[in-house]
This record gives sequence, C-alpha cells and structure tokens, in this order.
Amino acid sequence: MLLTIAAILVVLWLLGFTLNIGGWLIHLLIIIALIVFIYDMVVRRRAK
Repeated sequence: MLLTIAAILVVLWLLGFTLNIGGWLIHLLIIIALIVFIYDMVVRRRAK
C-alpha cells in the first residue's frame, strides 16, 4: 500500500514540475512519502 501511495505522489510531483500545480504542497508530500518509504524498507530488513 505504501508503494502505491508513493508512486501516486511521484506522478503528482512530476506533474507539479511540468504544470506548476500545487506548488510546495506536492513537494512536501513527496518528501514525506520518501521518508515513509525508506522507513518501511529499514523496518522490513530488520524483521527478516
């Protein structure tokens, strides 16, 4: 589920660069998504 959300946010982030929609909000969301993604990967590695 986190990967799906991260993928959607990446697409919206790229649209924000090309169409200038949402401005800083999309950039903030992608940074949060990347942090959550990295945290999830670290937690998964420890669990194995």
